[in-house]
Amino acid sequence: MNIVGLSKRFFSDRRSLHGINNALVGTIFSGRKPILGFSGRSFHELRKAGSFVVPRVFSVSRNLSTNASSPSKQPAFLRWYLRKLESHPFVTKSVTTSLIYMAADLTSQMITMPPAGSFDLIRTARMASFGLIFLGPSQHLWFSYLSKILPKRDVLTTFKKIMMGQVLFGPCSNTVFYSYNAILQGENSDEILARLKRDLLPTLRNGLIYWPACDFVTFKYVPVHLQPLMNSSCAYIWTIYLTYMANQTKADS
Repeated sequence: MNIVGLSKRFFSDRRSLHGINNALVGTIFSGRKPILGFSGRSFHELRKAGSFVVPRVFSVSRNLSTNASSPSKQPAFLRWYLRKLESHPFVTKSVTTSLIYMAADLTSQMITMPPAGSFDLIRTARMASFGLIFLGPSQHLWFSYLSKILPKRDVLTTFKKIMMGQVLFGPCSNTVFYSYNAILQGENSDEILARLKRDLLPTLRNGLIYWPACDFVTFKYVPVHLQPLMNSSCAYIWTIYLTYMANQTKADS
């Protein structure tokens, strides 16, 4: 339709202000067949709140252009790690915890090492194996379990998770840690019990000072699949202290 036809149509419909709307609609909808996904209503009606729908072709093109103009800014290693975390969560978390325990033990030895001393790599291997065999898998199961029984992230639920960690997970993991390390050092059952009596209670008491703040951030803000990584990262500083305690001299039995 040309401009003359549009003008005639407009001036022939003087009875209401819908003349221009109907004229435009007639121009777009040739033969009453919509070409952009509209119905046969006037633009005045389509403009009402909740009745106007953007054509799909416009939405799709806008999404494609947005994705093309904003490429992922994540480092390549982080993208690789997240893919491994999704495809092999159990193994990835276990290996990650083992590496963090290894780094923490080496750091602890550097702090306490005399000037002419050398690294105790057997001790470091003990710490790394504990992270790989025990702590990594147990963290994966623990955080998955908590997310199922306490799925919310409000403050009250977060404090419930912190309390469960201090009452259940902390004492169990520390008991296993001290016992495992003592067994690998050749201590007998009486010596292991004496070590637990000497070291476990101070460790739990110090844990009450350190872990609640770390756990609050972990449970409140970190996604479930990344919570073991966050917990292991916080455990780096804690493990420097823990490996120092675990490698003290034998307790008197």
